[in-house]
Order: sequence, then C-alpha cells, then structure tokens
Amino acid sequence: MRALDGKVALVTGASRGIGAAIAAEFAAAGARVAASARTVSPGTSRLPGTLEDTVAGIRAKGGTAEIVQADLAVPSDRERLVEQVRERLGEIDILVNNAAVTYFTPVSEFAARRYALMFEVQVTAPTHLAQLVIPGMRERGRGWILNISSVAARHPTLPPGPFARLGGTVYGMCKAALERLTTGLAAELYADGIAVNSLAPTQVVPTPGTLFHRLTSEDDPNAEPPEVMAAAALALCQAPPSELSGRIAYSQELLAELGLPR
Repeated sequence: MRALDGKVALVTGASRGIGAAIAAEFAAAGARVAASARTVSPGTSRLPGTLEDTVAGIRAKGGTAEIVQADLAVPSDRERLVEQVRERLGEIDILVNNAAVTYFTPVSEFAARRYALMFEVQVTAPTHLAQLVIPGMRERGRGWILNISSVAARHPTLPPGPFARLGGTVYGMCKAALERLTTGLAAELYADGIAVNSLAPTQVVPTPGTLFHRLTSEDDPNAEPPEVMAAAALALCQAPPSELSGRIAYSQELLAELGLPR
C-alpha cells in the first residue's frame, strides 16, 4: 500500500507553487485530493498556475483529484468548501492550510483593508477550516492538519536585513500567529489522535508568488525546489500523530532528521 491510500486530503492554495506540489505528492502517495484555490482557469489571475493545471497533472499520472474552488476570505465559502469535499471525496483525513494573500508594505503605510484580508486568509481561515474538519477527525480517531509557514515568523534581528526593509512585518506576524495556532491545537487535539504541525521551507522556494515579489529568481542557486516542501509535508501527514505533532518544522531539517532524501 502507498502511504496515503484510502485517505482524503484537502489542500488550499493548490493552483500553483508549494500547494500544487503538495497536492501532486499526496495524490502520488494514494490520497484522493481536493485541490482548492480561487484560480480555476487561465486568465483569472496575474500569476501563472491554475487548479485545472494541478488536477490535470495529477490525473495524467493516474491520481485522483477534484477541483473545489473557494475564496477563503469568505466564511460561507470555507463552509461550502468542506461540504463539497465531503460530498465528492468523503470525510477529510488531511487538511493542508497553504493559501495566502500577501502584501509587502511597511507597517506605517499598510492599508487597513489589506491588513484585514491577510489576517483573514492566513490566520482566520486556517482556524475556521480546522474547526470544520475536527469533528470528523475526532469521530474516526485520526487526522492530520498541516499549516504552511515561513521563516518570516522568526523575530528579526538588528540591524535589519532586506526582508524587513521590504515590508514583511505583517506577513511575518500572520505566520507567527499561525505557528502559535499550530502548537495550541496540537496540545488540544493530542488525545484525539489528530496531528497538527507547521512546515516552512528552509530556503525561499521560487514560486509564482515569490518571483512576483522578487524574493528570489528562477536561477537562484540557493533556492529550494517546491518538491522538497512536498516531501516534508508527506512525511508529516503520514506519521502517527502520537509520534509527530506540535512541530514547527523546516523542510530540509525535517527530512534530514527523518533520514529522507532532500
């Protein structure tokens, strides 16, 4: 049997980048994958990558995947998302909170509506989605929740580096909140057999988003392929919850710890 045979995985932000790579990795491991994002078809986003691309790639390799479009800034969309995944694929065993809306602007210039949107998508939505899937996980006595984070969650040092000067404070704040949610939920759900972990790339991954914000480049020798994050995500979402939960993990360090290829 493959590692995720018989399991249903919901991956948000799966139209491109890390989310698309995780969706493909989980499908290859046997999961029935619900790929969710706002961008279903070409021409609806300024960034390349769509849910149609992700799901077509999975199906071409014999995997099972469904498109479930949702705007995670809208609470009713989050509820509909979980309902539709259950209707199409079954009860959700794995939730990967990867979706993000990101603006890089100094705090002194940050617009209130952008601040609210970032917090809604990166912190409130993962909390709400967890609330929606926890009852089913509890009933079955198993489950995995994975929150995708960033090294930006770490406190900056002084004098500041280029990321701070770029205006990454609100982004880092959202990711720090997500990590605290992770450890708190892990403690609350440990007795229920539900693992909750966060995972960040060790190095910047050249995704459409990071390329757009000029955080890296396609030829950056220090960049991390999205497949590294996907492999680390699979490791966290197949391990027994009693053995691997409450971790604030980094991709390459986790794979090295587990003796897996990087």
